[in-house]
Amino acid sequence: MDCAACSLKVTRAVERLPGVSEVKVALMAEKLSLQLDPGGSSSEKIEATVRSLGYQISAPAAATDRTQPAASCCGGHDHKDHAHDKDHDHDTPAASARADAGHGAPGHVHDDPADRGKAWYQTGKGRLVLLTGILLAVAWGAELLFSEQIGYAAFLAACLIGVAPVARRAFAALRLGQPFTIESLMTIAAIGALVIGAAEEAALVVFLFAVGEVLEGVAAGKARQGIRALADLVPKTAWLEEAGQLREVAAASLTPGQILLVRPGDRIAADGEITEGRSGIDESPVTGESLPVSKGEGDQVFAGSINTEAVLRLRVTRPAADNTISRIIRLVEEAEEARAPVERFIDRFSRWYMPAIVLVSALVVLLPPLIFGGDWDTWIYRGLALLLIGCPCALVISVPASVASALSSGAKRGLLLKGGAVIEAAAGVTRIAFDKTGTLTEGRPVVTDLLPAPGVSPGDLLAIAGAVEAGSSHPLARAITARLASDGITAPAASEARAMPGQGVTARVGAAQAQVLSPGYAESTGLLSAGAKEAAAVLEASGKTVVLVSHGSQALGLIAMRDEPRADAAAAMRELGDMGIRNVMLTGDNPRTAAAIAGALGMEFRAGMLPADKLEAIRSLSAEGPVMMIGDGINDAPALKQASLGVAMGSGTDVALETADAAILRDRVRDVPALIRLSRATMANIRQNVTLALGLKVVFLVTSVLGLTGLWIAILADTGATVLVTLNALRLLRYDPSASPR
Repeated sequence: MDCAACSLKVTRAVERLPGVSEVKVALMAEKLSLQLDPGGSSSEKIEATVRSLGYQISAPAAATDRTQPAASCCGGHDHKDHAHDKDHDHDTPAASARADAGHGAPGHVHDDPADRGKAWYQTGKGRLVLLTGILLAVAWGAELLFSEQIGYAAFLAACLIGVAPVARRAFAALRLGQPFTIESLMTIAAIGALVIGAAEEAALVVFLFAVGEVLEGVAAGKARQGIRALADLVPKTAWLEEAGQLREVAAASLTPGQILLVRPGDRIAADGEITEGRSGIDESPVTGESLPVSKGEGDQVFAGSINTEAVLRLRVTRPAADNTISRIIRLVEEAEEARAPVERFIDRFSRWYMPAIVLVSALVVLLPPLIFGGDWDTWIYRGLALLLIGCPCALVISVPASVASALSSGAKRGLLLKGGAVIEAAAGVTRIAFDKTGTLTEGRPVVTDLLPAPGVSPGDLLAIAGAVEAGSSHPLARAITARLASDGITAPAASEARAMPGQGVTARVGAAQAQVLSPGYAESTGLLSAGAKEAAAVLEASGKTVVLVSHGSQALGLIAMRDEPRADAAAAMRELGDMGIRNVMLTGDNPRTAAAIAGALGMEFRAGMLPADKLEAIRSLSAEGPVMMIGDGINDAPALKQASLGVAMGSGTDVALETADAAILRDRVRDVPALIRLSRATMANIRQNVTLALGLKVVFLVTSVLGLTGLWIAILADTGATVLVTLNALRLLRYDPSASPR
């Protein structure tokens, strides 16, 4: 859909139907979703209602086609009726429907899907412009070559032919309880102009209306190209290997478990795991990361990524409808439903704005002649101009156009914001709380020091620690098991393993209980000697994380690990500071290690925190203003939910895509200030759009009442404002939030 009035018209018509609620029309995604109660309106009734307004609508495509752009209510783009339950899990059955027979007729045309990709003059709206333009030219020619009377008759015919389909749609909306639509205003203005003898201006208004519709369609189509480009990242075919034979198959038909051959230079057709080979993978289409990442056997790859160096074989892990690109597209499209508060306000405002404009226009027509003896034709003309000026299309589209452009721009750069409400919240953030491990640091700690107790060998120390940590996915556990493997040490079998949040891990090894504990908890149990405590303090002061290993009642020694800060973390903190944002690190690590890491990054910290402590810290920070929490989306789930805005960080994982309010797909801390810059730029763009839309309205409302501007200027101002607002929103598609201003 390419006009905001269309979106509102469909929403209000469908929500009046019995059993229908939660109607949402996504302007840029061109989708209709709703909650349909059992026994309520049939899908056929819903489709008939939409088609009666002059739109085309069809059932959802098959699951394998879910990544394709959905459809055109108007403007020459495909349109699918996505009728979901309120959690958007199940499509409501609906029969496919063809466009109504009146499609392509002159008026507020909602073009056939076949128009997609055609030149403007080949579309239904383009044909309307050509038809009305030719009729107007013929009328002017008749006036010049023959007489004013013949010319008037030609203008009258041109106006009536052009306005007829508009009036038909206005009447359809009226029957559905919507008297105040752009079609109704156009019809009243055209007929009113004919009544007072202004046939030439009436015909010109119809022509300019058609031109404006074409321009709106072109502008809105460009705004949607970002989402369509995402769908085009996945190749249409893939090389499937079966029984040693290769055959080319449709990428949409791939299923988990199949083996694909990916040649150098090919785009990867499915999410999968590399089973053979090593190559550089260009993930910039998915995550925005510009440098290829070297990946080999066992590593995960994303559909849409590019294999740059060597032949790879990979096992498909996700069906086409659920690969990373498809999920990103769905998130971007569904994000339109999470509307910003300012957008909801403008929607409410527009509900009474148009009736108020009609009332003011009526007063302009009636009061001067009745009270002051003014000329009826003059004031009817001015009232009609006021009607056209008052159309709120530009105002209503000012927010969704900016939000859609921002969502698309962010998705191309690995920044997923789940709707306008998230953008508005991110723009107002004044404090950011960061998790440490895996967020500010690499999340890949390595063992740096082994301090065994007297009589204990380093190998025994590592073996018991490895036994306790076997099977754990915690970064510290992975560091210990990696050192175990590199030293060629085999850990004994363990059982009854159990994590103690904020304290350590315990398991039964042999006949005794073994533990890997934080020094603080170990001291409370009496296992940490004075000498070990002093050694741990020295190691922690250098930014290392220390654990004590025990077996039974014997302390076996200390193991120190270090997780290096991300290379861009310090620069990110400086950028955030320059933006007036305070940063604090929340970590379960000890205060000395936290101080070393935080000091290097130039930020505040709170250490020794359990998940409940992080939750309480977010609550206290929120009392001072909006807080953003950056974490991995799993361990920090309570804090992410408590924060004004929770942001998950990770390379396209389920957690990064599905949890929190926003996600950063690249493991780059500098994407945090980039996300905020994008949000702030979007809100600035929205303010510009609202100012532009309202400003032009106010100026031309005054000039119309004073008689300084007429009908054709009124319609030009209305459609022109809509186009200007849309074009301004499109600037966000080219905005690069990663470029820090100097």
